[in-house]
Amino acid sequence: MPRLHLFDLDGTLIYGSAAPVEISRQLGLVEEITELERAFAARKMDPSDFALRVRELWVDLTESHVAAAFDGAPWVAGIREVWSEIRASGDYCAVVSLSPGFFVERLLGWGAHAAHGSRWPSPPFREPVDPAGILSAAAKVRIADELCSRFGVSRADCVAYGDSLSDAELFSVLPVSVAVNADHHVRDLASHAYTGRDLREAYELVCAPR
Repeated sequence: MPRLHLFDLDGTLIYGSAAPVEISRQLGLVEEITELERAFAARKMDPSDFALRVRELWVDLTESHVAAAFDGAPWVAGIREVWSEIRASGDYCAVVSLSPGFFVERLLGWGAHAAHGSRWPSPPFREPVDPAGILSAAAKVRIADELCSRFGVSRADCVAYGDSLSDAELFSVLPVSVAVNADHHVRDLASHAYTGRDLREAYELVCAPR
């Protein structure tokens, strides 16, 4: 039976940072996004509130800013190599993130079978963010189930990779998980833990011959 590998983005594939931070960096808004990220981490706002506040910051955002943020993000090493190996073994890989879909979906070009982010309008923005399209921790579980159905696997065949509170619900329902540079919210739930900057090393924890 093939396996489905589910990767978080912020703090997991992007080392020590997040898509909103890297996008805001391109706009010269690091202090502002850092304040919002702190409030979100402290649970002073939910994902929809966070997205609405970020949308207010990004009034001048263009596709060029997004491309520069993506290209300049501090990605962990070995992402494309791991996904190539996953594909070659007959397994599947997907990214599920609360960050904007217009950033997350760029990872399809690196070899992910699927990439799901929160639904935002495309930049430059001409419409507001719809709170109904903003993903949550619970939505990650729903999307994982939808991907299981799409790829013909079950939860028992899934491996989750994540680093923080937004991954906790997914870690709690899957049998195998890797805490990647993680905080306490998922470290104690995970079946494996990895600290470092190379996804190949994290993948080695779960890729024993079958």
